[in-house]
Amino acid sequence: MRGGKKNQLFGFITGIPVDMVVRGKKLKMAEINFLCVHKKLRTKKLAPVLIQEVTRRVNRKDIWQAVYTAGIVIPVPFAKTTYWHRNLNPKKLIDVGFSSLPQNTTMARYQKLLRLPEQPSLPVREMQEKDLTVVHPMLLEYLNQFDTHFHFSMEELRHFLLPRNGVIEAFVIEDEAGKITDFFSFYALPSSILRHVEEKTLNVAYSYYTVARKHSMNDVFKQALIMAKKKGFDVFNALDIMHNKQVFEDLKFGVGDGNLHYYFYNWRIRDVEPDGVSMVLV
Repeated sequence: MRGGKKNQLFGFITGIPVDMVVRGKKLKMAEINFLCVHKKLRTKKLAPVLIQEVTRRVNRKDIWQAVYTAGIVIPVPFAKTTYWHRNLNPKKLIDVGFSSLPQNTTMARYQKLLRLPEQPSLPVREMQEKDLTVVHPMLLEYLNQFDTHFHFSMEELRHFLLPRNGVIEAFVIEDEAGKITDFFSFYALPSSILRHVEEKTLNVAYSYYTVARKHSMNDVFKQALIMAKKKGFDVFNALDIMHNKQVFEDLKFGVGDGNLHYYFYNWRIRDVEPDGVSMVLV
């Protein structure tokens, strides 16, 4: 949405077609994301206009249902999930006010508690396009366990999962014969740091999809933390969806105060527990 004498950007919203599976039923939906309105215009009720327009355009493609997420509660979410955080650079995070030093703990002790190995303990390498023929069926098989999930085509997986600097990181784990046994991925979403003399950017990694087959979920997730640290990220965030929550305690994640609510438009479903959700909207 643009307007004014200078044709300024006033608001933005996106909608892309996705194949959604809801408790075994495959549906063509739109994934609605990135709704935002200029901060000076947020009392002008532009958000409903944007939603109405994207709905019109989606309907013209003969798509009548949608999936979206929001941090706030609006009628009516089918799932409520929680963000968990794993500090990778505790000194910086405390310095900028993202987290606080636990009581009766020195900085040196806290850093030692959260220290990670400098190198992965498993044979990890960056995912390549040739790996998709193995990764694609692995991911589809994994996602089929959950009440709600995307059904990715090979083309979609190529777009969303292959590594792109500053956007998405993905790695595979191989066995002695060079066969891919597991993989993990995370995406980058940096935040601006305000009112700090030195630090201007918080480098945040968000867990995407992790599939553990030969190795435990703990071991595979730990490799993700190590690689995120090596890539210069300050904190690693993950939702308590899929099988993620089972690793949080052992890997020293802390529960955050942020929630993410999942919604369907024009499709009703009873409440889904977080571990029944597998959609990550990036």
